[in-house]
Amino acid sequence: MLSPVITVSIFQKQPNPQTFAAGEVIFEEGQPGDFMFGIVQGEVDILVNGKVVETIETGEVFGTGVLVGVENRTYTAIAKTDCQLASLDEKRFLFAVQETPMFALMVIKNYSERLTRLQRML
Repeated sequence: MLSPVITVSIFQKQPNPQTFAAGEVIFEEGQPGDFMFGIVQGEVDILVNGKVVETIETGEVFGTGVLVGVENRTYTAIAKTDCQLASLDEKRFLFAVQETPMFALMVIKNYSERLTRLQRML
């Protein structure tokens, strides 16, 4: 499986990383989206119905559903600590997959595991 170090390096190559202060909302449940995020540095809380269901950290990805056909965000993401995030739209995602095919497997595994956990919470 792809290590967080490789994931971070893929996201470090992306232009215009975004910074979020602790407590800042990255996106909200129900919002439309057309890109996923990778955590270059920091921690992010994932909330469903206002409740923290997971905390993710450097090297992890989130918001991937919008790249695989999910129309709107299915959860809220809030910076738990000061964060540096990079994003991938569909075009950049496909390029990253072409450069590092294992990245696609990591994203799919991450997405399916998160979806399973979120479904159990509901």
